Amino acid sequence: MAKGTKKTDLSVLTLLGKPTKPSKKLEVFPNHHPRREYVVVLQTDEFTCICPKTGQPDFAKIKIEYIPDKKILESKSLKLYLWSFRNHGVFHEHVTNIILDDLVAVLQPRWCKVSAQFAVRGGIGITIDAEYKK
Repeated sequence: MAKGTKKTDLSVLTLLGKPTKPSKKLEVFPNHHPRREYVVVLQTDEFTCICPKTGQPDFAKIKIEYIPDKKILESKSLKLYLWSFRNHGVFHEHVTNIILDDLVAVLQPRWCKVSAQFAVRGGIGITIDAEYKK
């Protein structure tokens, strides 16, 4: 018998269906297929943060891939989490690793990779791939 979404899965989600504002809170729900190894991919081309030295905006495409263990990431909480970096001064390499660390802390996945492809500025594009393996 297939294991679908249960009412108890929804009871732990506090952001979904509510008014939005930036938030550092990442929410998860139970993985009903913990014995199967499968990859979840989440991506956006709307990530922004600012340069900690100049205050200029930086734009990036963020791709998150992970193999869940017992938890799955709720996508609206991820959207609000990424939005929270909009006015945050941080270098590209640091923000990519911060995102990975925060995801690993809440998901405890089998594997996770965060790729951040920042727009060209000053003639140079920067792409960072940060990876976690259990």
